[in-house]
This record gives sequence, structure tokens and C-alpha cells, in this order.
Amino acid sequence: MSLHFQRDLESLKKEILLIGGLVEEAINNSVRALKNRDVALAESVINKEYIIDEKEVQIEEECLKILALHQPVATDLRLVVVILKVNNDLERMGDFATNIAQRALFLSEHDPLPYLIEFINDLPVMVQKMVKDTLDALVKMDTEIARSVILADDAVDDINRLMYKKVNETIVADSSTTERAINLLSTSRYLERIADLSTNIAEDVIFMVEGNVIRHDTSHE
Repeated sequence: MSLHFQRDLESLKKEILLIGGLVEEAINNSVRALKNRDVALAESVINKEYIIDEKEVQIEEECLKILALHQPVATDLRLVVVILKVNNDLERMGDFATNIAQRALFLSEHDPLPYLIEFINDLPVMVQKMVKDTLDALVKMDTEIARSVILADDAVDDINRLMYKKVNETIVADSSTTERAINLLSTSRYLERIADLSTNIAEDVIFMVEGNVIRHDTSHE
């Protein structure tokens, strides 16, 4: 491996961790804005989305430049391919954080739905842990942490399904809650998608370390 190539790879690793930190912050702040009905914080998440978008484009361009200039093979090729995929997944997570912040803005202007607010409080804690653990797995290239993220996804799916049921019951009982309930349901769905993307990244970490493609593999279920 040439010194130039090694420097480019190290720079790429730092950049993917930087965007990961930005995305984690956006998710945490959007959730906090939702829970605390914090308009300023929600607006801050929305206004900073462009930073994540610009970083995602920069990292993709760097990956393509490395592929063209250095034509990596074996483990190095795997690393660049994984970073390309992780970069895209992180940008999408940032989009969902913005979506949550937008819902938080709407909900802050209306009376809360107490039971549903309690319900939605459980899901963010689980998803935030998945995101944190996914980034830890990526930093440490730790397949054990990565597998724990994959296993956690089922519990998130279960809560999201219960959320659908509860929202339906709430709307049937009082149709005036419809718009608020649907906005909360959307938030639940965005959190579920963030969890799914965390799982994708965890699977990519395993691929990077072990060379095994486990996506669509049901052996961990």
C-alpha cells in the first residue's frame, strides 16, 4: 500500500466518523425536541440538515476518487465499498432526523396526546442506543457490538407495530386527535427506519471484518 493511498484511507475513515457524529447529534436533538416540545431545537435540526448532505457528497466523491486512482483490492476494496454504503445510510438517517424535527414542530403547536407521548418515549431510547452502538461498532470494527444491534431491531419493530394499533384506537375513540396521532405515528415510523439503517451499517461492519454478507440472512433471528 502506497503512503498516498494509506493517507487517503485514513482521511476517509475520519470523515465517515465525522458524519456519523453529526447524524447522531441530529437524531438526539430531534428526539429531545419531540419530547420537550422544543421549537428552537427542532428548527436547529432542520436548519443544519445541509451540513450532513454536503458531507455525504464530499465523502462519496472521495470514495470514487480512491477507487479510480488507487484501484484497491481485497480488504482495502471492501473498506471503500462499505464506507460508500455507510455514508449513504447515514445521510438517510439524517433525513429522518429532520423529518422527526418537522413533526416535533407541528406537535408543539397542539395539545399533547398523553398516552401516545409516553408510548413514543420508549422507542427513541432504543433507537438512540442502536445508533450509538452502530457507530461504536464502526469505530472499533467490533462484530460483537454489530450483532447486538441486529438483534435489537426486532424489539423496535414490535413497538412500532403496537404504536400503529394504539394510534388506530385513539383515532376511533376521538376523531379530533387524527392529525396529531398520525404525526406521532409518522415519528414512530421514522425511528423504525433509523433502526433499520443502523442494522444495515452493523451488517456492513460484519462484512468488512469477516467478509461475510449477512444481509437477508435469517440465522441471527
